[in-house]
Amino acid sequence: MVRRAFDVVVAGTALLVASPVLALAIVAVRLESRGGAFYRQRRVGKDGRPFDVLKLRTMVTGAEHMGAGLAVSEGDTRITRVGRLLRRTSLDELPNLVNVLRGEMAIVGPRPTVPVQVDRYTERQRGRLAVKPGITGWAQVNGRTELPWDERIELDLWYIEHRSWRLDLRILWLTVRMVFGGEGLYRGETPAWRDPPSEP
Repeated sequence: MVRRAFDVVVAGTALLVASPVLALAIVAVRLESRGGAFYRQRRVGKDGRPFDVLKLRTMVTGAEHMGAGLAVSEGDTRITRVGRLLRRTSLDELPNLVNVLRGEMAIVGPRPTVPVQVDRYTERQRGRLAVKPGITGWAQVNGRTELPWDERIELDLWYIEHRSWRLDLRILWLTVRMVFGGEGLYRGETPAWRDPPSEP
């Protein structure tokens, strides 16, 4: 209950403070390319429950059916000019705060992923679904999508095993440093899956 109250207060306050920036971003997205300003994608949440994550649209409409599909790499031509700015500053994830208010996400936790990737989790990796997915998390501040999938999942599992208020505050501080320092900010919607190493 305390964590839920924390999430609601932080998400509500952040959404209120960021509302002018969000409004400008919505207008910019709509002016540059046709289609809605928001992008919804089915993700998997706590205990395997599916939900639609909300983001500002950073790619051309229907991008998931073009080129590499869900996989996104730096320099992807499907990303709009406004979208590049939104991704570089992480402003595209502001609508995630609505998911937090709905109770589908938390402020801190493993980033939510798509069902097709969850279907390929090992039994151990499914432990990643033991907590609500977050806007930022331990894997996010330790490499983001520059890391192979199995390493990111291990970082998330480590977070779940060592979860504490102190660790959450550290993650939030490191997130702020990354956003304003511009370090390792590029990441795609969903990086390509890499199979975990086979057992010896």
